[in-house]
Amino acid sequence: MRIEIHRSKRRKKTVAARIVGDTMQVRAPADLPQDELDRVIATLQPRLERACRRQAALDSEALAARAAALNERYFGGRLRVGRVLYVTNQEQRYGSCTPQTAVIRISHRIAAMPRWVRDYVLVHELAHLVEPNHSPRFWALVNRYPRAERARGFLMGACLAEPEEGEDT
Repeated sequence: MRIEIHRSKRRKKTVAARIVGDTMQVRAPADLPQDELDRVIATLQPRLERACRRQAALDSEALAARAAALNERYFGGRLRVGRVLYVTNQEQRYGSCTPQTAVIRISHRIAAMPRWVRDYVLVHELAHLVEPNHSPRFWALVNRYPRAERARGFLMGACLAEPEEGEDT
């Protein structure tokens, strides 16, 4: 995990930290000695990582419920879905599906995007349970989602705003 430290003359005593994406952002007093700040970070980092894992598990529960609803709506509920979860190790894609195990992994970056974009990524990955490729039959399944084209445009724009991120789902 990357650590970003922001020192402030206005902050007098406390150190605050939060995780944004894969970065721990730390706000500290300008005059706090580095060795003391390092000790505080060493204490805060594992606690924040545990909290993020707990939140990701809760978010993944909601994501799995949404996938079940989309399965019902666009696939007649006939897909056997194993697990659906957010992951933090997908930087070059928005989602992945392993048809053999029916596990769908969605990049944590998608969690911050509008619901209709998350739904598109879920429908895209659900379609891989039927067609494990990007054939015309696959795209016909994905395009049953009414905002598919709009969501693809949104994701392309997100790639331009974040040049280091990949665009393919």
